[in-house]
Amino acid sequence: MYENILVPTDGSKGTDDAVEHALDIADRYDATAHALYVVNTSAYSTLPADSNWESITAALEEEGEQATGQIAARMEETDVDTVTAVEEGVPHKTIMEYANENDIDMIVMGTHGKTGLDRLLLGSVTEKIVRTSEIPVLTVRMVEEDEE
Repeated sequence: MYENILVPTDGSKGTDDAVEHALDIADRYDATAHALYVVNTSAYSTLPADSNWESITAALEEEGEQATGQIAARMEETDVDTVTAVEEGVPHKTIMEYANENDIDMIVMGTHGKTGLDRLLLGSVTEKIVRTSEIPVLTVRMVEEDEE
């Protein structure tokens, strides 16, 4: 039923809950897990014009490599095949493009990610994915540190 499962990440600790759900499903169905980090290029419009875009992009790509690498390491502990990717673009559009191009059968993602503005942005990304995806989407509520 599920051959390819996508886990979008923003690198936050809260993603761990979604990863655990994806791991369980991938393990049960012998599926490949895809860890995807999207460098949000649409956020560049709010940066000052004299910003060093190349260094910002490089830093975000490095963050993405670390985030997807952590997911891959967790998946590989249980012998789940994993593919990692760091893409640039508008998050919800890039996630859906990746899903369509890679025959994704299910998307597993958190209801929100980082704190502050980033948290609101990822929440809106999740909402857009849920509303527009023809692929099943499993949303995992992230527990705030102060709720634990």
